[in-house]
Amino acid sequence: MTSPTIRVVLADDERMVRTALRAILAAEPDLEVVGEAATGAEAVSVVRELRPDVVLMDVRMPEVGGIRATEQILGTLDAPPRVVVVTTFENDAYVYEALRAGASGFLLKRAEADALVQAVRLVARSDTLLFPAAVRALAMEHARAKTAPPPWVARLTVREGEVLRLMAGGLTNGEIAGRMGVGAATVKSHVAAVLAKTGARDRTQAVIAAYEAGFLKGWA
Repeated sequence: MTSPTIRVVLADDERMVRTALRAILAAEPDLEVVGEAATGAEAVSVVRELRPDVVLMDVRMPEVGGIRATEQILGTLDAPPRVVVVTTFENDAYVYEALRAGASGFLLKRAEADALVQAVRLVARSDTLLFPAAVRALAMEHARAKTAPPPWVARLTVREGEVLRLMAGGLTNGEIAGRMGVGAATVKSHVAAVLAKTGARDRTQAVIAAYEAGFLKGWA
């Protein structure tokens, strides 16, 4: 049984970048570029019209930037796509703000073609964290200091806390199930509870919330 095609929108103000990304993705039988945008405002319009599975979003664009476009896409659609920020600098504060706004991860523009393809497939499946070490580094550098942990920390059960820590390590649900010695359905239930309690849209936001709350301090 063939996997469903993953539909992608490219948002970048540089035509050459969009052309290069399109060429890489078009070579894969399970990936299809269905639209392009040169500004954040165009990205929001194209996504609303075409309803892709994944958006590759440049973080710095004219008119409406990638952060605002991500907020608008994720905040106004009932079943929004996964957004992956495409950037030149991995420690850019703009990238961190895009992740806080709901982006599922980020890619460097210098990334190899295979890394780009696998990242699109990974976020479309949404079963793990995209590049956990990079997200951890960003969170530790840019997270805002808090004087006290938020209320959700106390509401996590022991099992949910363990799942959150393993999520931060980039483990899939299947890998978490194997590590904890429980069924995949149990892990899925724990992940859903973690997202609900942290108020996160997906695993990336949950992990960032955990770092900002100090929940993952001293844990690796």
